[in-house]
Amino acid sequence: MYLAKTKSGNNLYEVRDGKLVRTRRSCPKCGPGVFLARHKDRLSCGKCGYAEFEKK
Repeated sequence: MYLAKTKSGNNLYEVRDGKLVRTRRSCPKCGPGVFLARHKDRLSCGKCGYAEFEKK
C-alpha cells in the first residue's frame, strides 16, 4: 500500500487496526486533505496561511 510522505519522510497516514488514520491535523479553513505543518512554536497551513501558536 502506498502512503503519502512529506519531504522529511514522515508518514501523513498510519495503519491502526487495519484502518488508515491521519497522523497530522487538517487545516480548519481548507478542510480534509490539507495538513498543518509542525514548526517549533506553531502549526501552519502552507495553502492558506492559517496558523495556530502553542501556548507557553
